[in-house]
Amino acid sequence: MTYIKWNIDPVFFEIGGHSLRYYSLFFALGFILSFQTLRQIFISQGIPEKLLEQLSIYIIAGTLIGARLGHCLFYEAQYYLVHPLEIVLPFRWTSGRFTITGFQGLASHGGAIGIFTGLLLYARKYKLPFLWLLDKLCIVIPLCGACIRIGNFFNSEIIGKTSSVQWAIIFERVDQMPRHPAQLYEAICYLGLFLIFRFLLLNFHTQRRPGRLSGYFIISLFTIRFLMEFLKANQETFEDHLPLNMGQLLSIPFIMWGVYLVIRTGRLKNSSSSFIS
Repeated sequence: MTYIKWNIDPVFFEIGGHSLRYYSLFFALGFILSFQTLRQIFISQGIPEKLLEQLSIYIIAGTLIGARLGHCLFYEAQYYLVHPLEIVLPFRWTSGRFTITGFQGLASHGGAIGIFTGLLLYARKYKLPFLWLLDKLCIVIPLCGACIRIGNFFNSEIIGKTSSVQWAIIFERVDQMPRHPAQLYEAICYLGLFLIFRFLLLNFHTQRRPGRLSGYFIISLFTIRFLMEFLKANQETFEDHLPLNMGQLLSIPFIMWGVYLVIRTGRLKNSSSSFIS
C-alpha cells in the first residue's frame, strides 16, 4: 500500500540566522483568530473592547507559562527539578558551555491550567463573573487548539501510533512507519467543537446559567483528548509502563470538573446574563 509521506521543513522562513517555524506561525494564528472571534461576541453584547484587550494579555501569558511548566513538571520532572533554571532559560549548560536549545516542550494540560488561572486573576481584578467569562472563552479555546495541532503536524510531533489505514502518513523526520495523523484528527475534532459551541452561544440563552456551557465544553474537550490518546504514540518512555498515558491521566480531573459545573449550574436558578452581574 502506498502511504502519504510527510517530510516538510518545519521552518517557514529564515532571515539572518533567525527562523520562524510553522508551529509558531499557527500558534500565533490561533490567538489572532480567537481574539477576532471574541471581539465579535463582545461587540454584539455591548461589552467594551478594552476589556478584551486586557483579557488577551492574561490569557496569552497564562497559556505560555502554564504550557511550559506543565511540560516540565508533568513529563520531565526528574530532569527539570534538578535543573530548574532551564524551565525559563532557552539554553542548557553542557560540556562546560551553554547550548541554545530554545523552549522545547509545551503541554496542553498545563496550558489549560494556565488559562483558567489567568482568567481567575483577570476576573478578580476587573470584578467580572469568572464563569460568565469562561463561557465566552470556551468558544475560542478549541479554535486555538486546532491551530496548534496543525502546527504540531508541520513539526512532525505528537505523532500517532503505527497503522495500516489508507490515510496513514509516514513522518519521514521521525521514522519510516505509517502512522495515524493524530494531530489532524484532533484538529478536526476541535474545529467541530468550535462550530458547535459557537452555534450554542448564538442560538440559545446559555448565558442565563453561567458555567453550564463551560461544563459541557470541558467534558467534550477532554473526553476527545482522552480518547485521542489511544491513537497517539507516547511522548515519554515512562508512559509505556502506565495503564493510561499522562495525557489521559491529566484529562480525568478536567472531565470531573466539567461534570461538577453541569450539575452545579443545573441546581441554580436562572441568573442575569449581564456581564456586570
